[in-house]
Amino acid sequence: MSTLTVTTRDGVVAPWVEWEQRCRNGRRLLEAGTYALTEGAIAAGCRVFAGYPITPATDIAEYMSKRLPQVGGYYVQAEDELAGMHACAGASLGGLKAMTATSGPGYTLMHDAYGWSITNEIPLVVVDAMRVGPISGITGAPGQGEFYIARYASHGGNFETIVLSPSSVQEAFWLTIDAFNLSERFRTPVTILTDQVISDMWEDLFIPADYDALDFVIPRKNNLMMPFYPVGSADLDVPPNLIGRGTGVCVSAYTHTEEGYDIEEMEAQWAQTYRLINKIRHHKDQLARYETLGLEDAEVVAVAYGANARTVKTGVLEARRRGVKAGFVRLITLWPFMDELFERDCRYVVCELNYDGQLVREVMRAAPDKKKVHFMGKSAELHTVSEVAAGLAGVAQSNRLPELPYIWTEVR
Repeated sequence: MSTLTVTTRDGVVAPWVEWEQRCRNGRRLLEAGTYALTEGAIAAGCRVFAGYPITPATDIAEYMSKRLPQVGGYYVQAEDELAGMHACAGASLGGLKAMTATSGPGYTLMHDAYGWSITNEIPLVVVDAMRVGPISGITGAPGQGEFYIARYASHGGNFETIVLSPSSVQEAFWLTIDAFNLSERFRTPVTILTDQVISDMWEDLFIPADYDALDFVIPRKNNLMMPFYPVGSADLDVPPNLIGRGTGVCVSAYTHTEEGYDIEEMEAQWAQTYRLINKIRHHKDQLARYETLGLEDAEVVAVAYGANARTVKTGVLEARRRGVKAGFVRLITLWPFMDELFERDCRYVVCELNYDGQLVREVMRAAPDKKKVHFMGKSAELHTVSEVAAGLAGVAQSNRLPELPYIWTEVR
């Protein structure tokens, strides 16, 4: 079983840090996050998109409808989100890389197909552009309410998920390639949990000139022989199954044998569960993506992800300017949760875009003392720099958050 070593050096830990150094030939654009997610998928070899329009993910479908025919791919306008997810799973089983995109209401509708894809180890990528809830909420405002839903994206339990979250337009491009790579290596759906700000905003974006020359893109390889499901094994890089071509592989929703046939025996359920959980848990070190700042001397650490992490990071820098020994942790990999990032016995201020408190509960679980973990919940707007700086100062000086308008601090 692999272990995760966490660096305290300031900066981003992710494979695209090295990719960016190697990719010098390309062009710079002023583009939106939805465009970056689309181009990242095309660069990763995605050739099928099936989905249903929903704000703020609709632009991904529109971009895909234009781009996929240009590269020999296929765009499918599905009748609903569940059909879109099933179509993508079917395309992947047919040997093509596939992606769908949605927002919160549609993401929950996908979960039956999501669990079916997990059970049958089908590689594909799902983009969830979060917005304020519950349900339709404010369609043009950012939210972070699907943190737990992305982890438990099915019924019945007995699985792990991989969830990544970008915080810039440029990172959305690289991270999408990374998501496709991980889906191939781990034979599982991967969720990109973005938000309305990252999806809609326009920023400087570098696009490599030749996608075919990107040697870090993992190509699709297909398994045509037994065992179709390496149950009882936590091995990575097992080529995914391909239906047709005489393989005879089954892709049912039930507990299955290595051939894919339904079986109702405890031994089979144990072996299947072992694989679905441990192929991720045993290789957690290969999923570590995060950013840190100022952890060497930090007495209070701000924690955030996605677009919200941008203002939180600036708030940390402002707090340090004011003499507060503040640090910063930005989670890029949300699931599996990186407990190792929170082993320091210090105070934590978790800033997230919801009022119920989701990420904060995982930090409380992982930290040495949950009483030192504080919650700064906000909804529909990013935390401001002044709010974060004031919150960090209050916790550092008196171990409590000051009262601030529209900030929720209670966790039950």
